Amino acid sequence: MSSKRTYGEGCAVAHALDLVGERWALLAVRELLLGPKRFTDLRAGIPNVSPNVLAERLRELEDAGVVRRSKLPPPAAARVYELTEWGGELEPAVLALGRWGARSPWLPQDAGMSPDAQVLALRTVFDPDAADGLDATYGLAIGDMLYRARVADRAFEIERGEPADPDATIATDQAHLAALLWGGRDLAEARASGEVDVGGSVALARRFLALFPQPETAAVSRRGDPVARSS
Repeated sequence: MSSKRTYGEGCAVAHALDLVGERWALLAVRELLLGPKRFTDLRAGIPNVSPNVLAERLRELEDAGVVRRSKLPPPAAARVYELTEWGGELEPAVLALGRWGARSPWLPQDAGMSPDAQVLALRTVFDPDAADGLDATYGLAIGDMLYRARVADRAFEIERGEPADPDATIATDQAHLAALLWGGRDLAEARASGEVDVGGSVALARRFLALFPQPETAAVSRRGDPVARSS
């Protein structure tokens, strides 16, 4: 860690940025919040980072005690990266940062994101009021990635893996899921066109898609933008 630049402050915020503030570091943390991943999986989740830079960031996070390397049990027996217990405590901060960024007027809506990032986006915008009275389990397939979700007691939980006996399943790709969630795409039309496959209760699937409203865009302007004047 001594070769890295540092803010040189005793402030805990500055120290946290010394540990995880380098470019790509928090995205590596994001990709590990739902569980361990191989290096190739991390590369797929952060496609714009070079292998050398990603390896360097992972080494730095490992030196900081945020990430560790381990080996999955047989039959997988693969070498993976995972968050330490302390590293996992970054989850609320990452979700809060995502919630804040979701209100940006300049969020690049068409830039795409990894499946795990899209699932974490659901956590950031989940509306407990919309889930009032709902008690259901779901299977969500985003491309080749499978997730199991549970909505109960106005709370939402989701993790990687296939659910045992879901009440409803939704299978689609990232772009079509985003359109259903935040682009105004009608579920019936998406099913008819083959953009999405729904298993189990269609009503519960529709209810699920309504749990994640897009946050209100922040009323801000950039330098050079005209300033609104009150009459």
